[in-house]
Amino acid sequence: MSTGPPQRAPRTPDARKHTQLAEAISRWYRLHARALPWRAEGFGAWGILVSEFMLQQTPVSRVIEPLREWLEKWPTPRALAAAPAGDAVRAWGRLGYPRRALRLHACAVTIVERHGGIVPDDVEELLALPGVGEYTARAVAVFAFGRRHPVVDTNVRRVLARAIGGKGQPSPPATGRDLAAMEELLPEDPVEAAVVSAAVMELGAIVCTARSPVCGDCPIAARCAWRTAGYPEYSGPTRAVQARYEGSDRQARGKILAELRGSDGPVAADIISRAWPDAIQLSRALASLLDDGLVEPDGEDSYRLPD
Repeated sequence: MSTGPPQRAPRTPDARKHTQLAEAISRWYRLHARALPWRAEGFGAWGILVSEFMLQQTPVSRVIEPLREWLEKWPTPRALAAAPAGDAVRAWGRLGYPRRALRLHACAVTIVERHGGIVPDDVEELLALPGVGEYTARAVAVFAFGRRHPVVDTNVRRVLARAIGGKGQPSPPATGRDLAAMEELLPEDPVEAAVVSAAVMELGAIVCTARSPVCGDCPIAARCAWRTAGYPEYSGPTRAVQARYEGSDRQARGKILAELRGSDGPVAADIISRAWPDAIQLSRALASLLDDGLVEPDGEDSYRLPD
């Protein structure tokens, strides 16, 4: 009986294709990746976690300066946990979706209470943190700690849908399906797997974009199933389109928060009432902010950011 290492099963044509795609994208990434702060050597797990919170539904260009300011103010989870939650909301500024600031603050508090102020490296422990979902948990485990996990965001799903599935756009997200599809591209080595994850994301962000893909710059254009098929129109299910921001309750909420962020203390109700011209919509927006914990009453006639 042989005592040598177990023999691997022969690679299938699909497996070989996935390996070739991953290698081509990785070579391209090493030459063309943007020099983003969270990719710098030694950036740290806390900085990567904060960046992932900020990048949710927000373009990279809008995140870089707020991230720098945030980490200067709160360089560790313990520093943020010691500050009032309202300070986090105020520092969030115009990044949008301000509930993320509250969740990030709660996340810092939990890291201090459960993990001694150290960001955990395990996906399940990361998923147990406030505001951390499937994507963020895996992104932190992979990019901060070098663990081998598939990491899937909107850009990754688009690249996989086009290059492998032959579709112009991805179907609505399905966690198990999407993670399994990305897993097929990952090499066994954790370091190389992390490069592949970052590379596919980058390709989707700057080349294989949703509306105007630059196929002439794509390192896998010759292997892309969508291109080979003649760029067929996508006809599958789609996600609901987000309502317009202008004139929305979201904009009204933003105006109220802007008044509170601009003040060192409570803001009188009559000043809040001037933040938005539609009284009914303003009342609805204020009520939702109170429900979310982003605003708290201060007596009967004024409001403040949370403690």
